[in-house]
Amino acid sequence: MSGVRIARAGTPEVIAASDGRLTLSVPIQIKRRGGRKLITLPTGEAAQPRPWDLTATPMQMALAKGHRWLAMLESGQAKSIKALAARQKIDNSYMCRLLNLTTLAPDIVAAILDDTLPQNVTVHELAISPPVLWEEQRERIGGVGEAL
Repeated sequence: MSGVRIARAGTPEVIAASDGRLTLSVPIQIKRRGGRKLITLPTGEAAQPRPWDLTATPMQMALAKGHRWLAMLESGQAKSIKALAARQKIDNSYMCRLLNLTTLAPDIVAAILDDTLPQNVTVHELAISPPVLWEEQRERIGGVGEAL
C-alpha cells in the first residue's frame, strides 16, 4: 500500500526497498491561498499554478462578459441590447459599457488577459467611450500599449 507523507524539512532522496519498490521523498509545504492549495518547494518558490486554478480578475471578467454579450447579439440570440439587458436583469448602460471593451486594441486585450496592465488602469477608463483608433486608446491609458 502506498502512502503520502509530507516532509517539511530535509533534502529530496530516493529510498530503494528490498522488493524493488522505490520511495521518493520530496520536502514540500502545502499552503492555502484564497481557498486553494499551493505547493511550496524547499527553496521557498511556489510551484506554477495550473491555468484552471487561476481566478479571473474583474477586468478579465468584464472583457469576457462583453464578448459573450456581443456574440449573443451577433448570432441573433437577442434582438437588441435593451432586450438582452432585460434578459440578463442588468441596466443597458452597464451592458453598453462592457460591450465597448470588445473594441479595444489587441495588445490592450492581451495585457488584460495576461494581467499585465498597470494597476492604475481601471475598467471604467477602458469602457467609457473608448476612442475608435487604437493609437488613441493606448495614449488614453498612458501609452501602455506601446510598452507591451
